[in-house]
Amino acid sequence: MTTPPAGTPPLAVEVEGPFACFTRPEFKTERLSYPVMTPSAAKGLLEAIFWKPEFTYRIERIEVLKPVQWFSVRRNEVDQTTSGDWVRRAMTDPATRFDAEANRDQRHMKGLRDVAYRIVTDIRLNPHADAHPAKYRDQFRRRVERGACFSQPFLGTREFSAAFAKPGDRAPISDSEDLGVMLHSIDYSGKRETYRWFHASMVEGVVHVPEQGAELPGSPAARTGGRG
Repeated sequence: MTTPPAGTPPLAVEVEGPFACFTRPEFKTERLSYPVMTPSAAKGLLEAIFWKPEFTYRIERIEVLKPVQWFSVRRNEVDQTTSGDWVRRAMTDPATRFDAEANRDQRHMKGLRDVAYRIVTDIRLNPHADAHPAKYRDQFRRRVERGACFSQPFLGTREFSAAFAKPGDRAPISDSEDLGVMLHSIDYSGKRETYRWFHASMVEGVVHVPEQGAELPGSPAARTGGRG
């Protein structure tokens, strides 16, 4: 993966929405959000706007632009996931159905409301890339200006859609908080997914993301708010 030359300006985009939930991995059944967006959620949101196999996003920091506000709700969810065998049967037999009524369960979620963030990122070229990084940065900026996206960006869960725009001059909030262990990234290159973590802190409204995360022994294999 190629590191950009020194002095290369990072990319930035502002995102906001009425609701968000960036689920903490230790709360998998009853969802409890982190107080801020996670790097994995930020990366998933950017990939919804613009993605190419030639590069990957390296989140540098996340700036919180609105005060942290919470809401609670009980939601209808299913109490089990479908197996690979069921998916294969459904692909071959159109009559196969999943009975959501029989597997419905009410679960509590504590999420965020009225959120806004500024995501600051760079792109890292993959070994097979054959174009200059500036090409992809320019394409990203043009898509943001036009409001174009490959799929609807979302804030942690797909039901919480996000609006996005060019970065403005809003200052981050002044709050600081220790956020604990947070998912940094997911590596899909091996036979099994590898999860990497970091100790996150919000300092005067800004969460700085380190270059590398660390593997934790026995860490839960759970996605936290989007693609890694």
